[in-house]
Amino acid sequence: MTDFSSWVGRRETCHDNLDPGHVQRVALSLEEPVVPDASLPPLWHWAFFVQGEPYAKLGRDGHPQEDAFLPPAGQRNRMWAGGRIQFMAPLRVGVPAERVSEITKIIEKTGRSGRLQFMTVLHRYIQDNILCISEEQDIVYREPSAAVLQGTTPVPEAQWHEDITPDPVRLFRYSAVTFNGHRIHYDDRYVREVEGYPGLVVHGPLIATLMVGAFVRAHSDCQVQSLSYRGLRPLIAPRAFQVGGCVTQAGTAQLWAAQAGTLAHQAEIQFTSA
Repeated sequence: MTDFSSWVGRRETCHDNLDPGHVQRVALSLEEPVVPDASLPPLWHWAFFVQGEPYAKLGRDGHPQEDAFLPPAGQRNRMWAGGRIQFMAPLRVGVPAERVSEITKIIEKTGRSGRLQFMTVLHRYIQDNILCISEEQDIVYREPSAAVLQGTTPVPEAQWHEDITPDPVRLFRYSAVTFNGHRIHYDDRYVREVEGYPGLVVHGPLIATLMVGAFVRAHSDCQVQSLSYRGLRPLIAPRAFQVGGCVTQAGTAQLWAAQAGTLAHQAEIQFTSA
């Protein structure tokens, strides 16, 4: 595996006006109420600050093959494994903002599926010279291998939950609003014949957004302060899955997404009550 340690410390800056029209499209993709003149709800910022690449620089999977910021994936699969986020101030719709990103860590490990490379990227979202969101994303470069599709951890008892049907239109819309060309989310023939999944794969960021959205709807008087999350296994469409959680102590809640009775994604939220 190529040594990418020289990439540590690399930075890029991306600007966005947080257009109200795009906020409306994001709301429709998430089946949420449209509030065009308010602040972005938690995790909606993932549909903004997008750096696209021309078709000539895309790989066969639809991901950029040549990325000016991230190391090249080559023949490996690039996966968004999890992360940690602090929410200091809301991002306001229609107000210019910037995301300053830096690669902070690259380490290599060997797992059950072969050699893995873990990379951490720090994103800082700034608006009117105020740091609004600080986010660490964990990205994994994995050699092609069969994905783990069956869970083993049973779902805990939930204090709230919502049922989600990840139909192809929902997945396509989220790919569209996030400008995500990865074919595993919308190309059924590709995902089955090339990557070996039994169906379309639900976006990790979409799952995290739905988990947090369910918490917010169940606790409308609470303010999310921080979030840590990780994916355990893929969720496959069009099979229904559930998002839910429970408050474990004052100011802390455990969230999860589950399919067929076992966990697929986990998260922890720190929050304050109004």
